[in-house]
Amino acid sequence: MSSLVKCPHCGLRPREEFTIRGEVPSQRPAPDAPANTWFDHVYLRDNPRGEHREYWHHAGGCRRWLVLSRNTVTHDISAVVDASTLKAGTKS
Repeated sequence: MSSLVKCPHCGLRPREEFTIRGEVPSQRPAPDAPANTWFDHVYLRDNPRGEHREYWHHAGGCRRWLVLSRNTVTHDISAVVDASTLKAGTKS
């Protein structure tokens, strides 16, 4: 049995319709930041235990970008919002 994700546009959908695209970073570096700052931002990631926010793409449905709040231990999803509703660089 597939796990289900509640897409804000399509309702409950099978997990297989979605593609995980990485964590939601807390803040993007300034355009003129040093190369090592950009390297860290793009390639170095924490491996959190517990609640974590990730970008997911609903490739098999509405094709919208979503932000999921997911527990990395239990895989329970506590919230799903359209990524376009979030302000850049916010943690909300």
